[in-house]
Amino acid sequence: MTVTTTATAAAARTLKSVVQTVLSREQAEGLGARVRRSIGTYELRNLDPFLMLDEFNVKEPAGFPDHPHRGFETVTYMLSGVFQHEDFAGHKGTIGPGDLQWMTAGRGIVHAEMPLSKDVCTGLQLWVNLPRNAKMIPPRYQELSATHVPLAVSPDGKTSVKVIAGESYGVAAKVHTYSPMYYLDVSMAAGAVFEQAIPEGYTAFVYTLEGSATFGDTSSSSSDVDPADVQQPAQPHCTLVLSKDGLLLRATTAPEAASPASPASATSATPTAPKTAARFVVIAGEPINEPIVQHGPFVMNSETEIRQAIMDYQLGRNGFEKAPEWESDIGKRAR
Repeated sequence: MTVTTTATAAAARTLKSVVQTVLSREQAEGLGARVRRSIGTYELRNLDPFLMLDEFNVKEPAGFPDHPHRGFETVTYMLSGVFQHEDFAGHKGTIGPGDLQWMTAGRGIVHAEMPLSKDVCTGLQLWVNLPRNAKMIPPRYQELSATHVPLAVSPDGKTSVKVIAGESYGVAAKVHTYSPMYYLDVSMAAGAVFEQAIPEGYTAFVYTLEGSATFGDTSSSSSDVDPADVQQPAQPHCTLVLSKDGLLLRATTAPEAASPASPASATSATPTAPKTAARFVVIAGEPINEPIVQHGPFVMNSETEIRQAIMDYQLGRNGFEKAPEWESDIGKRAR
């Protein structure tokens, strides 16, 4: 689904504000893995259509051995290291730095995700809810290597954007989504300004990875927004929830501090690439506005459907026919 991001008229440049900031703290998950959970915590429960966002940190023998899903999508985006993936339908492969795996669990999948070596693997996994009419579709994958994830660059060349979903600076993503959304990996140099149009009413947030940037609108006068949150500098591992009003997200980085030039540097003509002053992801989507009932890896619209999902998994039916007898090869390494 294509999302238009052009906002050129002055009236369409109302800036979004930061309405909540939560620091993600490291916790145990899976088998010996460590994650910083953003969406899916007590403070940030189910930001429709987003169910969970984890920044994971894993190395052998830890990982995520065999486990099921139904009713939503998992989006795995690797930052470093290499992960292996294997499911009960015979799909298997590896994902490395910058690679993307967009897995639609639909009616049911059982899979394992394990690091390939003892090197630390880091990345992000986002859970995206599916609308009622897509919860029982057959599973499918959309996979892109790092070189095939579209790259956008700001007009001044100081900001680069990997376009995972949606559109930025005129560059559109390659993945199909079941509801309109954006997922952008943004890297900014010092003294840069990043702007991204996001429709009013969308659920939107930023998750910070590296460096420091300032987000928000200094001109906001909303009575339900803390003035300290209107324009806010953010350090790594923070989730910044954005206001639903406003049509434009703006982020800025501080100018690079000037340093005395040495005679050698003054005469050098060799250009250097700008250093990354801040890196973060922008995630936004149109709310599905349907009931969300979640029981671990099953996300449906009612308690009855959740009970049905559990029974289907346990009895091996309605999409889970291969589950009772299947065991992944990569999951055995965790024993």
